[in-house]
Order: sequence, then C-alpha cells, then structure tokens
Amino acid sequence: MRRDHWKRVNESLDPERDFVEIYRNLVMHEFPWDMNQALSFALFRTYAVPGIGALLDRTGEFTGRAQKRYDDTALLLEVPSRLGFEHPDARTAIRRINQMHRAYDIPDHELRYVLSTFVVVPKRWLDDYGKRPLTGGELEASVRYYRALGAHMGIRDVPETYEGFAGLMDAYEEEHFAFDEGGRRVADATLALLLTFRPRVPDALMEPFSRALMDDALLEAFRYPRPPRAVVAGSRLAVRLRGRMAGLLPSDARPTRVEDLPWIRSYPDGYRLENLGTFPSGCPVPHGERREDARSTGEERAAGG
Repeated sequence: MRRDHWKRVNESLDPERDFVEIYRNLVMHEFPWDMNQALSFALFRTYAVPGIGALLDRTGEFTGRAQKRYDDTALLLEVPSRLGFEHPDARTAIRRINQMHRAYDIPDHELRYVLSTFVVVPKRWLDDYGKRPLTGGELEASVRYYRALGAHMGIRDVPETYEGFAGLMDAYEEEHFAFDEGGRRVADATLALLLTFRPRVPDALMEPFSRALMDDALLEAFRYPRPPRAVVAGSRLAVRLRGRMAGLLPSDARPTRVEDLPWIRSYPDGYRLENLGTFPSGCPVPHGERREDARSTGEERAAGG
C-alpha cells in the first residue's frame, strides 16, 4: 500500500460525520505505535495533579497491580474507537469506565482535564516525533471523538475546539501540577512497568531515556532529576528518527489492536469487557475526605506550600 494511503483515506472522509472512522484509522493503521506512546504519556502526566495522583495511590491499583490496571485502561478505551459509540461492546466499555469513576468523588474539572490530555498530547507528540503531523481534518476528528466520549461519560463544559482543549490543559497544569507523595508512587510504579515493555534494553538506559521525553514541568512535579542535556537531545533525536523511518515504509492494511500488543499481558486466555477494571465496594475514599484534601491542597498552594 502507498505510504500516504491512510492520509488519503482520511482526507476523503468528513470529520464532522466520519470522526470515529478517521480516529480509528489514526490509532489502528497510521500511527499505532505513536498513539500508544502518546496516550500512555497523556495518562502519565495526569498523576502530577495531586487530586488525581493521590486518589490513584489510595486505591492501590496502579501501585499494586500496575500491569492489570494499564491493560484494563487500554482495552476499555480502545473499544469505542474500534467499534463506534453505538456498538453494544462500546456501551459496555463506557459503562465500566463510568461505574469505576462514580465509585469515587472525582470532581468534573479533573475528568475534563484528563480528557484534554487525550486530545492535546498525541497532537504534540506527532508534531515532534511522528512521520507527519495530523491534518486539519484529522485534528477536528480527534476533537469530535473526545467530545463524544466526554458526552458519554457525562463530563460537562467540554471544549469545542483543539485550541480550547490545549488552553484548558496548559492552564490546568500550570495551576495544579505539584508534588504529591502518592502521585510520585503511582508515577514510579507506572514507569517501572513501562520499562518492562523493552526487556532487551537495560533499565539503566531506558529509565533516563523515558525521563528525557518528559518536559520540565512534569519532571519538577514528580521531583525527577533532569537527565543531562546530551541524553535529552540524543533520546529525542532517536524518537524523531524513528518517525522519519516510519514515513518511508508502506502503509499497513492490518489494524493494530490493543490486545495484540506484546506488553498487554493480563489476559492470555481472553477477557470479558464487563469484567475489566475495578469493582470497589462502596467508596474507598469517602467524599468528604476528597473534598478536605482538595481544600488543603488549595490552601497550601495559596500559602506557597
């Protein structure tokens, strides 16, 4: 297939009407590796928000069962893009996501921020490291896809444009990024898991390589040491060259599904969507406790703490 096959296919589609198909082509055909990396980084940066990182730490899911939590998240989020929002399996996947979220006192602004990272981080990743940037139609389709996902999750006041998503994400991180011991534990556990995805590469190389792809605000929020400039430059150049090489290869007609990725390991014998995720009994973090934590964090930030 021609190298620009999926770009031409997406340009023939209407992003207002065909946004699910366009987004599916991006994540399963045109940029499967890039989108997987970018979406993993998108989730990773949300741990730098104390309200999010601390809650994830308290559940113990990301620190005690990081592989399963990673797999479940990836598998559930893929279904609507692969099958469309009206498919019964997509409804089951979104229902599971909503059931998990409703077991906790998660403020709407945190859900809206997480949604924004799914739009903004992949676009910026492809600008920096992809074989090509998204076209205008592909970017519009991505925005429409996540607006639809947000609507199915009951998230209010979702931005209508990419600029709106980008402005929301950047402003939110500037205001909320801060060190939290729980968020750091979740980040450490996730980073340790990501290192196992490249078992032939020593951790002594992969760990600074991973940090080299993080921006200064993220490193500061986790109190991760900044790698030497040469490591940062070399790491980013390597990923950029990988993208350029990918642009020279023919397009792949076969879709790349999450369950086929070698680092998705929790279900060698298959799975049922309705059994993925967590099933907390009651609210493991009482609502009043979350509100008090949020109030304390805000007071500390206002006081310069």
